[in-house]
Amino acid sequence: MSRFQERITHPIAARDRGPACMGFDRRPSLISPWIITAVVLGFVSSARESVAAVPLKTICRVKGQEENTLHGLGLVVGLKGTGDGGSFLPTIRSMGVALEMMGNPLGKNGLGELKDAKNVALVMVTAVVPAAGARQGDKVDCTVHSVGSAKSLAGGTLFLTPLVGPNPQDQRVYALAEGPITLDSADMSTTGRIHGGCRFEADFFNPFVKDGRVTLVLEPAYADFQVAQETAELINSQMSVQTGGVPVAKAVNQVNIEVLVPRQYAEDPVLFVSQLLELPLMNVPLGPRVVINERSGTILIGGDVEIGPVVVTHKNMVIQAGGGALTQFVAVDSQQPQNPTLKSLVDALNALNTPPQDIITIIKGLERNGKLRAQLILQ
Repeated sequence: MSRFQERITHPIAARDRGPACMGFDRRPSLISPWIITAVVLGFVSSARESVAAVPLKTICRVKGQEENTLHGLGLVVGLKGTGDGGSFLPTIRSMGVALEMMGNPLGKNGLGELKDAKNVALVMVTAVVPAAGARQGDKVDCTVHSVGSAKSLAGGTLFLTPLVGPNPQDQRVYALAEGPITLDSADMSTTGRIHGGCRFEADFFNPFVKDGRVTLVLEPAYADFQVAQETAELINSQMSVQTGGVPVAKAVNQVNIEVLVPRQYAEDPVLFVSQLLELPLMNVPLGPRVVINERSGTILIGGDVEIGPVVVTHKNMVIQAGGGALTQFVAVDSQQPQNPTLKSLVDALNALNTPPQDIITIIKGLERNGKLRAQLILQ
């Protein structure tokens, strides 16, 4: 009997879990999931900390319910002399095709007639389809990125552009994009956004049931063989009454758990999945993690993330952590000189007015050197 099964069969644990101990039925779920609030700093207190109970929907998703990207090549017009110019042939050829499609083909001089065009730029257009999919007529934002020699897209308007799906074998046009461009930053003038500029011309949905099964995909922060196995055991224990003890869930690897849809839910898989995702998983193991968003310079550190003894030399500063020694300038952790924490090191760097990007570089160096005793997640 596994540790997970022991928790399920323990009378006190069963009483605490209340209605969640009952099997599935076709009534609305009676499960009241506990709401777990993640604290940014100090959310990890040991190498394998446990959260009391979380519903499955907070640690996994259903395969087929993920974001997708549409893409296409388009033309931005109306620029103030900041376009690609006549020397960039891909833009000129695209302009020629667009004019021909609109019933205004080029004359005898061909593409030479467009050699002075400076108000047009060739761009890559992308739009993200929400995880829940989209229906015909829905509108989402789209982004445009210059692919030529344009100096700026400021003041431009995207010419009507067809967008296709992520599968290169499927060239169906799912959406059309057009509209005035808004720059997110003056420093990135060749990248812009069109608010609500992508309109779907066809439904876009991915099936979530395949061959009578659904697949649960653990989020990267929870991808672990133990979590996957205990998730499968939880589902099997809840379904044992209706299946006569025959298991319906199987952990394929540390990320995916396949679940057979019971016969009574064959005509209503949505009800099955909705109740499946509400099941509370006890004692989800969490390892120490450091999450870094390099674009914004944000660093999220578990309170007890440790680092090995290390000497950090960066620009004009030297900091020694661990081994009973103190830093040349600032004590990293006078309370625990043998086991310095990453938080203490970051505090020392902040005391020296170290820029966030430099701190990120140092943390990445610790991870490459094997001195960071936590999982590093870069976003």
